Amino acid sequence: MVLEDRKEDGSSLPQPSGSFSKSSPLELDVVDPSNQKSSPGTVLDGEKVEKKPGGWRAISFILGNETLERLGTIGLLANFMVYLTKVFHFEQVDAANVINIWYGFTNLTPLVGAFIADTYVGRFKTIAFASFASLLGLITITLTASFPQLHPASCNSKDPLSCAGPNKLQFGVLVLGLCFLSIGSGGIRPCSIPFGVDQFDQRTEEGVKGVASFFNWYYMTFTLALLITKTVVVYIQDQFSWIIGFSIPTGLMALAVVMFFAGMKRYIYVKPEGSIFSGIAQVVVAARKKRKLKVPAEDDGTVTYYDPSIKSSVLSKLPRSNQFRFLDKATVISEGDLTPEGAPADKWRLCSVQEVEEVKCLIRIVPVWSAGIISLAAMTTEATFTVSQALKMDRHLGPNFEIPAGSLSVISLLTICVILPFYDRVFVPFMRRITGHKSGITLLQRIGTGIVFAIFSMIVAGIVERMRRRRSISAGDPTGITPMSVFWLSPQLILMGLCEAFNAIGQLEFFNSQFPEHMRSIANSLFFLSFAGSSYLSSVLVTIVHKFSGGHDRPDWLNKNLNAGKLDYFYYLIAVLGVFNLVYFWYCARGYRYKVGLPIGDFEEDKRSDDVEMTSTKPIMKEQ
Repeated sequence: MVLEDRKEDGSSLPQPSGSFSKSSPLELDVVDPSNQKSSPGTVLDGEKVEKKPGGWRAISFILGNETLERLGTIGLLANFMVYLTKVFHFEQVDAANVINIWYGFTNLTPLVGAFIADTYVGRFKTIAFASFASLLGLITITLTASFPQLHPASCNSKDPLSCAGPNKLQFGVLVLGLCFLSIGSGGIRPCSIPFGVDQFDQRTEEGVKGVASFFNWYYMTFTLALLITKTVVVYIQDQFSWIIGFSIPTGLMALAVVMFFAGMKRYIYVKPEGSIFSGIAQVVVAARKKRKLKVPAEDDGTVTYYDPSIKSSVLSKLPRSNQFRFLDKATVISEGDLTPEGAPADKWRLCSVQEVEEVKCLIRIVPVWSAGIISLAAMTTEATFTVSQALKMDRHLGPNFEIPAGSLSVISLLTICVILPFYDRVFVPFMRRITGHKSGITLLQRIGTGIVFAIFSMIVAGIVERMRRRRSISAGDPTGITPMSVFWLSPQLILMGLCEAFNAIGQLEFFNSQFPEHMRSIANSLFFLSFAGSSYLSSVLVTIVHKFSGGHDRPDWLNKNLNAGKLDYFYYLIAVLGVFNLVYFWYCARGYRYKVGLPIGDFEEDKRSDDVEMTSTKPIMKEQ
């Protein structure tokens, strides 16, 4: 994050005197990445860097936009499983596959959005464009509920599965709305956190504390938005009208767009630094061109590495490590590699130590990232089959109030609200005294704990479903309703909340801390890419189980009639996959080395690097 203009030797350029007055417009400076000199410009001409704005005044607009955006998009989709089955007359398996495939696509788009933001247009313009796309998506989905021509005719049959499904036009409009929402998510999700972090100068102690506080507020507003949508909005959709229930989120999204642009003069705009993928490719190509070079295990002075001063936008300098040493050949200076000015003559033949170490960071992260996919697959059942279970259980709270099936996930959210303060105020200090680690446990240990909770959640879900099915069959109700309180689903939802508090939040923090600073958008997109993988994995599992688990006059596990199927077997299958995944994660985590950075700037935080094994009690070891 460039916060001040610097000469090529690193010294600060003279700054203009004076201050901004309320009556005069702010003039933002465009930073030229080649010489770091500034020239006047406007907000809409490119990403800028401006000194006075930023901080908590800017964050208030960003968090406000984020909260309203989540109230809009999540409010529309929180009850979407019920909407697809009751209004569009999808079967349970088809509705689950539609949601899983859409979730998967939605969580793939942030990778594209992050690339565009970091390479070409910057985070502000990416969020701005994506916000309009999300608004269009919400309007389109609302239209499917508003106009009879855009959804199947109402059906009063006692067996809703016998009702006619959507035609091509109706299904096409529905998919169009979901595609707009995916485009919006692709721009907002990977850029919102980095854009907030951009508002603080992390080279100062105040800036570091501001970032930590921003994460806390971010999670709090996120949970608040979920609680409102899973209760108030879902209740309106379920009990009053889908039109009103969808119009409210759409209006909130419109307010989010207005609020985001209202803070334009207060934001700090960081200029994109070009494609990170070309830098990765240059390291790989340069290392291959010099593959015949012999690099000593220890720096004995026989070779010279290209290690220039880093850009002012980089917060920490990465020292050369011994891991993945074959890439170090890209940094070895050979005859003709440097120009008379000391710059690389060919970037596809010579790369800096910083560039090579950043690629090493990515290589280390990939195995850990892949291990998170199966553990998150358990969380996707919360929006699909858990809702189907709730629809067949007693949801009454008192004689006159019935809990909407889509609101049941509030139990997981409340668990998160309770566990996060406890984790921060009680668990971390207690574990810090035992382990000596500043965070109590390492990020990988936190993620691993979340994987364990996911496994237990699926086991408990299977046990509860087995009880529900037996009671329902014994009761003999023709509608399939079980004389069993819906709160029997609470244990699995509480465990799922613990999984999210440890695993999902741990992953997000892990990616943001282990990726190089200028790749923060990519780091956040990788987190959502984990959800994409888990959604597609869930869709594949659902399809395979639905197709092959039945036969010989036996219904399949995921039969449209829950009492005839074996949904508990499906839960146990995910639990077994989770056990294998936990072993794989332990193997990846025990050899992982955390990023070691030498802080750059006035404030140097004591950054300890563990390269932690999940069960290690060894003293901290830094990369050599």
